[in-house]
Amino acid sequence: MNLKKSILLIVLILLIDQWSKIYIKTNFVLGESVDVFSWFKILFIENEGAAWGAKLSDVLPISDATGKLVLTIFRLFAIFGIGYWLFDVIKKKSSKTLIVAVSLIFAGALGNILDSVFYGLIFDDSYNHVATLLSDEPYGKVFYGKVVDMLYFPLVDTTWPEWMPFFGGSNFRFFEPVFNIADTAISTGVGILLVFNKRAFGKNEEEETVVESSEKTENPQGAIKE
Repeated sequence: MNLKKSILLIVLILLIDQWSKIYIKTNFVLGESVDVFSWFKILFIENEGAAWGAKLSDVLPISDATGKLVLTIFRLFAIFGIGYWLFDVIKKKSSKTLIVAVSLIFAGALGNILDSVFYGLIFDDSYNHVATLLSDEPYGKVFYGKVVDMLYFPLVDTTWPEWMPFFGGSNFRFFEPVFNIADTAISTGVGILLVFNKRAFGKNEEEETVVESSEKTENPQGAIKE
C-alpha cells in the first residue's frame, strides 16, 4: 500500500467523521437522542476528557481547564508520533495490513484532535439549543474544544436480579460508552494489530515480491516440488 492510498483512506475517514460531528452539533441539542433500532441510538454528548470521558483533573490536583489543555497538547505530540510511524512503515514498504492499521489509527486520532483544537472556536455551546457553526459567541478557545460523540449501542439494557449480591436491583447496560467515527477508526486499527499481528509485522511488500519471484523461478511450470 503506497502513500497516496494511505492518504486517501485518511481523508475519507476524516470527511465522514467531521461531517457526522458537524451534523450532530448543528442539529441536536446536547443530550438529545434518536432511536435507530432498540440496540442502536444516536445520542449527542460532548467529551472534555480522554477515552471513556476520563479527565486528568480526576487523578491529578489540577483544574479541569488545565487538564484539558495538557490532554490536547499530549494528543498533538501523539499525532506527530503516529504520523512518523505511518511514514516510516510506508517508506519501508511494510505489509499492507500494518499500513492500513496505522492509517486508521492516525485518521481517528487526527479526527478527535480537530475537535479538541478548533471546535471551541467555531461553535457556541449546545445547552438547551442547537449550536451555530462559525458562531460570534464561541464556547471556548483554541485547544479547549470538546469532542463530539454520538454512536450509542445499548445492546443489553436490563436490571440485575434482586438476589444477586452487591449488584442486585441495579441497572446493567452493555455497551455503555458513546463514541464517534474517529474512535471507531482507532479501535479498528488497534484491533487489526492485535488480531492480525503476525500478518501486520510479517514480511514487507518487497520481501513478498522476492519470495514469489523466487518460487516462480524455481518452479516455472507449476510442478509439485518434492
